[in-house]
Amino acid sequence: MPVSVVVGGQFGSEGKGKVTLEIVRRSAEPATVVRVGGPNSGHTAYDTAGKMWALRQMPAGCVDRNVDVVFPAGSYLDVEILFEEIDKLDFPRDRIFISPFANIITGQHKEWERNAGLIGAIGSTGSGVGAAIMAAVARGAANFPLQAVHAEHHDQLQPFLRDTSKVLFEKLLKNHRVVVEGSQGFGLSLLDGGYWPKATARSTTAAAALAEAGLSPRYVDDVTMVLRSFPIRVAGDSGPLVGETSWQEIAKRAGRHDDLREYTTVTRKERRVGEFDAELVKRALAVNAPHRLVLNHLDYIAPMSSLEDPESPVRRFIADVETRIRRRVDWYGFSRLGVLESKEFSA
Repeated sequence: MPVSVVVGGQFGSEGKGKVTLEIVRRSAEPATVVRVGGPNSGHTAYDTAGKMWALRQMPAGCVDRNVDVVFPAGSYLDVEILFEEIDKLDFPRDRIFISPFANIITGQHKEWERNAGLIGAIGSTGSGVGAAIMAAVARGAANFPLQAVHAEHHDQLQPFLRDTSKVLFEKLLKNHRVVVEGSQGFGLSLLDGGYWPKATARSTTAAAALAEAGLSPRYVDDVTMVLRSFPIRVAGDSGPLVGETSWQEIAKRAGRHDDLREYTTVTRKERRVGEFDAELVKRALAVNAPHRLVLNHLDYIAPMSSLEDPESPVRRFIADVETRIRRRVDWYGFSRLGVLESKEFSA
């Protein structure tokens, strides 16, 4: 029963959406993409026509419009954003399945976060995901101000409602590939990331993504963890970042004269950037035990063409990373391109 789980090994924005899409495209069998988490992070991918999609609700693995999409009980939906992305993608609605127990983000949830001071205190996006989680955990407590709303109680979502665990199990019985597209990264994980309270409201590990998807770990044959050459954190007081540097310094080292600055998909604020942190990655490896490790954003070191040269900066960088984390990198990623298997360029 083939299930892939894609997770981030740093602080998010590692390129999980791009990697999910790559796994879908390489699958010999029909694929279904499961989106866990909510719209407090953006996933980017390029479709077969070369158009870039930056999505907050629909999974990036769906941009070729040839997969089924599942929002399980462990997903958090901003219905306005969901329908906006469905319409922009012109995605077939009969291929979208939503659990009746999926969580709905309401205006009340977003307002509570705006008034809670979390945006400034921890770099929260204020998207309402954390408040929706709190409302669900509160279970209607009389002394808690927020109410939980589930998809089964939202009129617009009625045509999409299905028992998503059953849907996924039936697909697995047919040997279809199910790809769980995780969100954010290990360093933001609420339980084990190590940076609480500068964390997100959920656990962001492979095991947690499976639980949110409603799938058994016995079905998993592929855990893919994604890294980037220079990890980022969101703007503001968002927590420690080892070896914090600047986009200008990274460009200078790479001999580039273009503007490398990155901005968050949700808030459009400039991201903070730091040096590769091997200790964080080793903790993420221990918790996620991935079958495959992807290293993205290597064009911030040198162009892809330099992979052919064993003495190039990018090859030296990869070798240094592998030595420090004591793990081989399986796929390399450059900019908007897909990923390359490392065996093609082994010394």
